[in-house]
Formats: sequence, structure tokens, C-alpha cells
Amino acid sequence: MTTAVLLMAYGSPRSTEEIEPYFTDIRGGRPPSEGALKTLVNRYQRIGGSPLNEITQRQADVLAEDLHRRSPGTFEVFTGMKHWHPFIAETVREIAGRGIRKVTGLVLAPHYSAKSIGEYQKRILAARDAAGAQLELTMVPSWYAHPAFVELVASNLKEALVGWDTTDEDTRVFFTAHSIPARIVEQGDPYADQLADSARVFANASGIGNFETGWQSASATGEPWLGPDILERLRQFKHEGGRRALIAPVGFVADHLEVLFDVDVECKELADEIGLELRRIASPNADPRFIHSLADVVIGYSG
Repeated sequence: MTTAVLLMAYGSPRSTEEIEPYFTDIRGGRPPSEGALKTLVNRYQRIGGSPLNEITQRQADVLAEDLHRRSPGTFEVFTGMKHWHPFIAETVREIAGRGIRKVTGLVLAPHYSAKSIGEYQKRILAARDAAGAQLELTMVPSWYAHPAFVELVASNLKEALVGWDTTDEDTRVFFTAHSIPARIVEQGDPYADQLADSARVFANASGIGNFETGWQSASATGEPWLGPDILERLRQFKHEGGRRALIAPVGFVADHLEVLFDVDVECKELADEIGLELRRIASPNADPRFIHSLADVVIGYSG
């Protein structure tokens, strides 16, 4: 029996014209204000457009190749996006139309949160029910601690730290992930604990002695989000005598707005302003080592 692997990501507009409807979808159908839209358009223009959709498709293609080598004819890989085409619901209908009845859902986010992976799962189930499809869903809850993924992150950390000594107090690694509303963690969500655990695991695997966790990319929704924000921490680190900072945005596995703008533009501009040497680790993107770890995860959860 063929298993459909539904590889999911946030999605991204493919052109300037698509930014407004994309943003409207994120806002649950409520159009953004003119100012908010202008800010988002400017951010995409600053990075030359987001490569997320292309990277996600490449990740799916390499994953399909890896799975086929290891278990020919067993898996078929599909992509589904949360906020843009191909939407998760569109892909679920395609899977059902192909007569496939077994689905393994894999979100391209290493840590579990009801706000992230939990929402992707709800969308799959809602699409299945709306289509009246008989689909058996197995959802991967998190995979940040998979040994092959840890090894890849450790390798990228070591490469980015060449020439720096992280046992020095003036050199620090900041492990970051996308912030979420604080109330979600207060309700028992494991997201913050998983980021802290993954930071310890990655630091141990790469011999890093001076590190901390931080949050980035919080939205202005009028309620508290998880902190400290990475920009605040960079300022404070410099005030404490810090000289060198490496940002490891381990909550993301592809180059897109939250990496290319929030880290490479905003954090870099701040670092230049305050006199802090700043680096960032490479994103996994479609690195075969990363995709191999995802294939391990898929096989492990598909039974």
C-alpha cells in the first residue's frame, strides 16, 4: 500500500501581486491595513522575494528520491502550504483523488506547538472531512532530536564558528525560533521547553560552551508573545561586553522571510549599529543530510 507523505510549510507569495491576498489569508480573511501591507511588501522587496516555495518543492523532490532508494514504491511525496498554493486542503483532495488511503503528515518545523504543528494537523483533518475521504493520518509531532538532524545542525554550527571560541564570555550562540503568544505556553504547550532542550542538545553535540535561547518574528497582535526577543538580547549582550554573536535560527529549516529579513537584515543592521560581529548558521534547505534525516522520520512514523 502506498503512503502519501504530506510535507507542509507556511507558504509564501510568489510575486508582489500575491502579497496582499497571502497576508489576508494569514489574517483569517481580514484585509491588512495599508501601513501593514506596505511594511510587508517592503520586507519582501528587501530580500528579493522569498524562495520558500521553491525550497520546499526541492525538499520534497529530494525526499521522494531518498525514500524511493530505501523503499521503492512505498511512498509518494506531496507538498501542502498553510497560507498559499498549493494549500493543504488542495493537496488532501489530490491525495484522496489518487486513491491513496494512508497519509503521514510532516511539518517542516522541528518543534511541536499547538499553534504550529497542531494547526497543520487540524487543517488536514478538516480537509479530509470536507472531501469525505477515507484517509488514515499519522502526524509526526516533532523531530528536533533526531540524531541525523542534530548531527547536521552541529556540523553547521562548527562551520559557522570557525575562528571563534565559544568558551569566551564575549562570544555567544543564540538559538532562536519563531515566537508565539505567551498564553499558549502558559496553557501547557511544550514549544518553549523543546527549544530549550534542542539548544542543549545542539550545543553539546558541537562543543558550544556559551549559548542561550531567544525568540524572533513576533507579530503585533496586542497580546504578550514569548521573549526575550533576539534584538533585545543582542543589545543587552553588547552592553554586557559581548563582541561576537552567532544566530542559529533552529526553529526554521529553509531560507525565507523570517531568516533572510528578520535575521540577515534586521539583526545584521542592529549588530552593525552597536558594533557587534554577527554570523548566522546555514539553513538546512535541501541539504541531502537534512533530507536523509527527514526520510528516517517518515519511515519511523509510517510503520
